[in-house]
Order: sequence, then structure tokens, then C-alpha cells
Amino acid sequence: MHILVLGSGAREHAIADALLADPAGHRVDVSPGNAGIAAATTVVQLGDISDGDAVSSYALEHGIDLVVVGPEAPLVAGVADAVRERGIPIFGPARAAAQLEGSKAYAKRIMSEANVPTGRAVRAGTLAEVESALDLLGAPHVVKADGLAAGKGVLVTEDRAAALEHAVSHLEDGPILIEEFLTGDEVSLFFLADGHDVLPLSPAQDYKRLLDGDEGPNTGGMGAYSPVSWLVDRFGDEHAFVERVLTEVALPVVRQLEHEGTPFIGLLYCGLIVDGTDIRVIEFNARFGDPETQVVLPRLVTPLGDLLFAAATGGLHAMRWPEFDDRACVGVVLASSGYPGAPITGRPLAGLDAALQVPETRIDHAATARDDSGALLATGGRVLTVVAQGDDFAEARSRVYQAIDRITLEGGQHRTDIAARVAS
Repeated sequence: MHILVLGSGAREHAIADALLADPAGHRVDVSPGNAGIAAATTVVQLGDISDGDAVSSYALEHGIDLVVVGPEAPLVAGVADAVRERGIPIFGPARAAAQLEGSKAYAKRIMSEANVPTGRAVRAGTLAEVESALDLLGAPHVVKADGLAAGKGVLVTEDRAAALEHAVSHLEDGPILIEEFLTGDEVSLFFLADGHDVLPLSPAQDYKRLLDGDEGPNTGGMGAYSPVSWLVDRFGDEHAFVERVLTEVALPVVRQLEHEGTPFIGLLYCGLIVDGTDIRVIEFNARFGDPETQVVLPRLVTPLGDLLFAAATGGLHAMRWPEFDDRACVGVVLASSGYPGAPITGRPLAGLDAALQVPETRIDHAATARDDSGALLATGGRVLTVVAQGDDFAEARSRVYQAIDRITLEGGQHRTDIAARVAS
């Protein structure tokens, strides 16, 4: 197939590399891409990747067989609607179904209709309503912007004043949600959906806080690991856990959206809290998660292109559950100084070739470019995800931190405790 991937981050780098590794020998174009993606495959500039007409025109002119949407903004803007209307298979939900990520309140309504387990939530549109909701649900306070916020719209705090300040900063954009704080361990689980059927990928655990020990501000994600080995102790095996999430969460949600006439075609990201053997939903996303994608796709044995095309064309019923390598995979994000608030960009980035000399290590670029002399620069907050595999988590962690220690970025920051809990 000739496949067009939309996006410019480490997630899209991982997707493109997984598609390029398919035995079928796919051609893969990426727009707008980054310096790392450009070194691996063809990068094209379409202007605004949320412009459905521009994406459709490119796809038709270049014989694209499948479009894969990486980030959330084009989905919420309706790029999949325009592409699908032109008869081009696209992996990504239409605008209406993408509201599952675009609006936290919409997601809560769908969960209620589908009887999906989740925490209580109160929608608040004024400061008085926020104060009332904070008092009702109590501390720790969970305050969420209703719309997209690039992974920075959520605050969890014991400090009522901080919760109020965060709420006020987002109220000008519309109502927000005050949610019940759920205790337990977070797990991310992806499902491929074709509007009626779903197939699961393998669970991962990510780290959203900036600093070791889950301290500091929320980010878009500072690292992840897969598989989630401690699930075996609670559920007997990974398959049993995945089966429960499929039957209690993913399938009911997809069937509810189908019932409402807004079929979900693409990647349903289930952000879960696991307390003992109790499973509840924290949030949904309408696309592959970042940085979880970077540690899930390297373990995927089943060809990714076949899975995405089947989802885009209503063919998941004929597919088996995807197969995964059972070895450990760990990813660590390197971020610029000042991230997540005001990252300092434009600084030189070096040592990547040396990092790649560490066995079974790869680097997914997130925000990189080359200057006129060809030197590599960091151009955003999250710059790279360094990923390593090993026979166990101790080996994978050793490799990933050996690699990241060989990379130099002035003021660069990364966590040192990714997957530490499963490596002992």
C-alpha cells in the first residue's frame, strides 16, 4: 500500500517505522514529519493537516491507499470526514465521534449511556459552580478542561486554591469538569475500531508527571513501558485483563456510538485506573497515545498496515487478535529546558548516533529539525523518545538509560525512574 501518515511527533515516527517494517513493503509518506522521520521515509508538506481538502487532494493525486491520522486536532477538526467523503480509506474517527476526546463532558455522557465504569463528574461553567463541585467531590481535586489541551488540561491537587486557579484559567474557553479522584494504578490500552468491532493492542503504562516519583506538573508524557507485567498478579494473565476491558469498556462505547449514528473508526485509547481488580475509565482519546505508542508498536508482530486498513474498511471481524513479542520495552522522553511551561527551543542536539550503538535501541523524534548546515536542533518541548527492548525490564531499562545518557541537549530533562517498579 501507499500510506499517508499525518503528524510530526514521536508517535508518528513510531507508526511510520512500524509500517515501513511490514513485509508487504509499504510506501509511507508523512506530513509534516520531522528530521528523524525525514531520514527514514518521504516527508511532504501539505500546509495544514487539519485541512480535509488538502489531505484529500494529495491522497487522490498520489494514489494513497490509506490515510493514518496521528494527532487529535485534525480529527476534532473533521479531517477524516472530508477524506472519507472522497472515498479514501482513513484510520481516524469522524468529527462527531472524535468528540470522545474533544469533549470530556461528551465522553462522560457516552460512558453513562453505555454503562461503562468511571468516576463521578460535575460540569461547571461558572466559578460558583466550580466551588460547589470541589466541595461536593472533595480532595484530592481533579480539574479537567473540557476540550483539547495538549496533555496539559488536567490538574490533580490537594490544594483547593490551586484547583480554583486552574479552573479559572480554562473557564474562559468554556465549561470544565470537576471529577472524583480515583485511586489505583493507571494503564493505557489501545483498541482498533471499525465502527462495529474492536481488536485490542497490548497494555502500557505511561508517566505523566515531569519529575521522578510522580512529582511536578502534568505533561504530555515523560515515558512508558510495555507490557504491564503486574497485571498478571491481579488478573491471572494479560489476556484476561484485556478481555475485561474489551467487554466492559471498548465494545460498549463503540456500539453506543454506532447506535447514535456516529461510528467510531480508528484508535480508541482507553485511559484506565486499576484498583485491585476494579477497572474504571479516566479518559478516552481518539488516536494513538504518546509515548505509549513508542513502546507498544515495537512489540507488535502482526503487520500494522493490515490492522489499520481492516479498521478503516470495516474488516476487523476477519482479523485475529494482534500478536506481540513478550519481551520488555521501555521508552524515556527527553524534553527541552522549561517544558512543559515555556520550553527553550533551537538548541543543538547531539549524540544520537552514539545512543543508537546501544543494542536494541531506537530513537523516535518528536520535535527536531536541521539548520542550514545540517546540524540537528530541538524545536519543541518533548524532543525525543529513546526506546529500548530487552529480555526483561532490567535489561531494557539499562539499555535505554545508557542510550539517553549519550545524548546531549543543553538544559535537557528526563525522568530516571521509568519502569523502575517492574525492573526489580
